[in-house]
Amino acid sequence: MNLDPLTRALELARQATGFTEPNPRVGCVIVSPDGRVLGEGRTQPAGQPHAEIMALADAAARGHAVQGATAWVTLEPCSHHGRTGPCCDALVAAGIARVVASLQDPNPLVAGQGFARLRAAGVQVEVGPGAEASRELNIGFFSRMVRGTPWVRMKIAASLDGQTALANGASQWITGEAARADGHAWRARAGAILTGVGTVLEDDPRLDVRQAPAGRQPPLVVVDSRLQTPPEATLFSVADRPVWIYAAEDQPEAQRRLEARGATVSHLPGPGGKVDLAALLKDLAGRGVNELHVESGFKLNGSLLREGLVDEFLVYLAPRLLGPGQGMVNIGPLAALDQAVALEFTEVERVGPDLRVLARLPGRDRF
Repeated sequence: MNLDPLTRALELARQATGFTEPNPRVGCVIVSPDGRVLGEGRTQPAGQPHAEIMALADAAARGHAVQGATAWVTLEPCSHHGRTGPCCDALVAAGIARVVASLQDPNPLVAGQGFARLRAAGVQVEVGPGAEASRELNIGFFSRMVRGTPWVRMKIAASLDGQTALANGASQWITGEAARADGHAWRARAGAILTGVGTVLEDDPRLDVRQAPAGRQPPLVVVDSRLQTPPEATLFSVADRPVWIYAAEDQPEAQRRLEARGATVSHLPGPGGKVDLAALLKDLAGRGVNELHVESGFKLNGSLLREGLVDEFLVYLAPRLLGPGQGMVNIGPLAALDQAVALEFTEVERVGPDLRVLARLPGRDRF
């Protein structure tokens, strides 16, 4: 192995992206006292083994005993019985002598108890290496556990002058094929994809994952205050993909038709006859959504931003100018520059002919 154990564990955790929802992305590498890799693993889909169990099984499959070995893991081994047994107990039973973990699990069902049980069994525990990288990889899981809401990432594809569509609504395709494929990879890592009924009516999109590896199709969330989503919409053609529609008004006949197509309809009325977006986020957290990927029009984008519900922007900028059209978010007009929404660039990268820009609202990741 060319990588050190922790770097390799983080690499394994990244490989779990898009496959573990609602569980965190975790990697584990078991190393002998003389530095040999005995086994490694990553978290499997929900209900299947966690990273530590996979690493122990891998060591057994290679014919290696792990007594006295060190387990390098990117998150505290779990200590509770869920759909699987406690990983801390499995490590103890296997004879692991030392655990090096990146950080404590924020899940209240764990929250240090895994470390305590390991130490009580005589296992040496070290915490801290790789903490920032592991937390960033699981930013949505930490958000759901600590704040009670998903991490909200808003994806926008625009021209260099900030237009997402022409004045007549034409928008396909502003960015290139590479950017679109990259956008699907970001969809794949999300716990759910959110859009508005305006986008459904104007574009009739699929909003699925077709151009990136994925363990499942993320549920589609539609904000539809008056239940205007057509039962024949293309979004219903995606197999094995839950559709969750949130409404403000009671429309029994429309609801019946949408439920007949397999949709789950929830009512969360807010001010002005609109859906209560803050309540929607809390409801999605209750459904196990860690990261919420938003692909909607500038009006819903603006509503989410004005209500302080957006954490991060994922923006693809094409090297072209469109002139007057439809912008990214409906937040203006502003009267002064100091009213502008301040952002912090966290990453800028070329994707094909386009630019991918990641920007966060200051302080949103401090929880």
